[in-house]
Amino acid sequence: MKVQPDTLAWKEAYKLLIGSVVPRPIAFVSTMDRSGDVNLAPFSFFTGICADPMMVCFAPMRKAGEGDKKDTLLNIEETKEFVINIVSEKIAEQMNECATPYAKGTDEFLTSGLTKELSELISPPRVKESDVQLECTLDQIVEFGNHEGSGSLVIGKVVMVHVRDELYEDGRINTKKLSPVGRLAGQEYSRATADTFTLIRKTTANEKS
Repeated sequence: MKVQPDTLAWKEAYKLLIGSVVPRPIAFVSTMDRSGDVNLAPFSFFTGICADPMMVCFAPMRKAGEGDKKDTLLNIEETKEFVINIVSEKIAEQMNECATPYAKGTDEFLTSGLTKELSELISPPRVKESDVQLECTLDQIVEFGNHEGSGSLVIGKVVMVHVRDELYEDGRINTKKLSPVGRLAGQEYSRATADTFTLIRKTTANEKS
């Protein structure tokens, strides 16, 4: 079977994309506008970019309907700051609550029962219940269209990392203790620690990668 994406309606192309790129980590993004109103929302188009400088990115799509920008993106455009809170299984239900399309100005911390924690270097609060939190300043936003189905790539520099003490062992985060969840297609999620296996990378003396 062959499918040419530009022949599909955006919703059908979206289903094809999210069913192919799996599992996806979840960026649980907390932001604040200039007035001090806080927003908290999950995004599953999320990954790291590099370590020095430490850079991450996530991609909020436009709202269905009019193709308006989401509150998260509008807040980041205003303040140039955001926090990515990593989602573990223990806060999966609250994360899902924050995916609800509430009216602008709604504080999802309150609707979900999650707790605000002051950040060290930026204004938006962290999610206290998240075991890993990345304070970020905006590097750049790359736009891909301005209609429903299109989106933006938000690239941020990580200026502070918070890791719960019991997860940090010998310079590494214990994945099993973190128990992160990933997004699949539709309403399905995955456990990153379920039925894992190990592969040892081969190296050569001339390897330059």
